Amino acid sequence: MDRKTVIPYPQLAEKSKKEQVAMMFDNISPKYDFLNRLLSFRIDVLWRNAAIRILKTAKPSNLLDVATGTGDFAIAALKAGPKKVVGVDISEGMLEFGRKKLTAMNLDDRISLYWGDSEDLKFDDNSFDAATVAFGVRNFENLLQGMKEICRVTSPGAVTIVLEFSKVKSFPMKQLYGIYSRYIMPNVGKWISKDSSAYSYLPESIAAFPEREKFIKVMNEAGFINTYYKEQTFGICCIYVGYKP
Repeated sequence: MDRKTVIPYPQLAEKSKKEQVAMMFDNISPKYDFLNRLLSFRIDVLWRNAAIRILKTAKPSNLLDVATGTGDFAIAALKAGPKKVVGVDISEGMLEFGRKKLTAMNLDDRISLYWGDSEDLKFDDNSFDAATVAFGVRNFENLLQGMKEICRVTSPGAVTIVLEFSKVKSFPMKQLYGIYSRYIMPNVGKWISKDSSAYSYLPESIAAFPEREKFIKVMNEAGFINTYYKEQTFGICCIYVGYKP
C-alpha cells in the first residue's frame, strides 16, 4: 500500500483502502446521518442545495449518484427533476439505512440503491445524462480511475458535479477550522459513533485530498471538459463541475 495513502485503520494495513472505507462506513452507518447534521451545523444541506441549483440547469433525466451513502444527495437531487436516480456505494451498511429511508418516503420507484465500486461501475458506456458525488471522492482508492469510470458511464454533454471538503486558507477561519477538525470533530464523532478512527480519518483524508486546481487537473485527465470549481463557506467545501465531451 502507498505510504501516502490515508486509511481509516492503520492497524489493518493488510486491508486495502477500499476495504477499510467500506468497513468504516458499515461501522458508523447507524449514526451517520445524525453526525453529518451535528458536525456540520446543517451547513452541509446548504452545500447540497448549491450543487442542486447547478444540476437543475442540466435538466437531467437519468442521474447516477456515486458514493451515495444513505442516499441523502440522491433524495435531494430529485429537486432537479430526474425521472430516475441510481445510487451506488461500497458500504452495504449505509445502503441498508438508505433503502429504509426511501421506503419510508415512498421513493422506491424513483431512486434505486446498489452496492457498487466507483472504480469499476457495472453500467454501460453513456448510461446517464448526469452524475454526482457528494463527499465521496476523497475515499476513492484510485481517484483518477474513479473519475474515468464516471466519465465513461455518462453520455456526451452530461454534467458531473462533485462536492468535497477542502482546506481552509483564510485567517482566522483556517485556524478555527483546524482546531475544530483536529480536536472537536474526532472526539464528538468517536463518542457518538463508537468508532475511534472514523472521525480522525476525516480531517486526515481532507488534508491529503488534491483539492481545488489539483482536482480540476484530475477531472481533465479523466476526460472531462469545461471544468471549474466554486468555493463554499470560507472554502470549507468546494463544488467541482465538469462535462463529458
